[in-house]
Amino acid sequence: MLTGINQWAFPKDMTAEDALKLAARLGYQSFELCVGEDGPVPLGISEAEATALRRVADRFNIVLSTVGTGLGWQYPLTSPSPEVREKGIEVTERALQIAQWLGTHTVLTVPGIVSPEVPYDVALENALACVQKMVPVAENLRVGIGVENVWNKFLLSPVEMRDFIDQCESDYVGAYVDTGNIILYGYPEHYLRILGRRVRAVHAKDFRASAGNFDGFVMLMEGDVNWPAVRTALDEIGFDGALTAEYGPYTHSLEVMLRHVHASLEAIIALAP
Repeated sequence: MLTGINQWAFPKDMTAEDALKLAARLGYQSFELCVGEDGPVPLGISEAEATALRRVADRFNIVLSTVGTGLGWQYPLTSPSPEVREKGIEVTERALQIAQWLGTHTVLTVPGIVSPEVPYDVALENALACVQKMVPVAENLRVGIGVENVWNKFLLSPVEMRDFIDQCESDYVGAYVDTGNIILYGYPEHYLRILGRRVRAVHAKDFRASAGNFDGFVMLMEGDVNWPAVRTALDEIGFDGALTAEYGPYTHSLEVMLRHVHASLEAIIALAP
């Protein structure tokens, strides 16, 4: 299993190359680049530019395992607007193409949002139709769609997520399990075991349930995630990819945060049964 870090842990004005260099120097083995409409890895990045980033990662001996993106919040696949849903498909397929150029295996995908305007059953119908529509692209590029459990009031149980993935009928649709996001309504070790072979990637986060809101997100091993149980579940399902921490940068000392997170990831991985 690899220690990984998400690009969102680095300042927005830091280049992808500088972030990769710093992560490698601090011992990280894997890095999740993040695609946005602008920024260090924009949607408009060319194949040559993406390939150059891949060579940078190779030079620093760091694996580009996955690609993250928050654009699914901006263009939800569950939107009542066909135009917004189509835009969501477009940006996800573009992220899949960028991921293929980078040599990564999975793109983080927010499956949609349930809201007062979008009832649960409509969200499920729209999200499933959109993901199924993207399956041929994912299969052709050989890059997976990693459906993440996020705070979107949608796919709230591992059984429901399992069934959603299975209805897509493709090995290139799987789960992107976020340990911290689950704590308010479940247990990450249950998600991992129930989803099993469908787990394509894992975000390592921690959460203190008593907070009940975004203030509950705390540093690794400081919250309510049962890390020994999570580590055992990862071993049971045969997951040997990157354990990717997803945190924002410290205000005053980036390296302190990165060192802290890396040490925690190493400790979690060392919990192997």
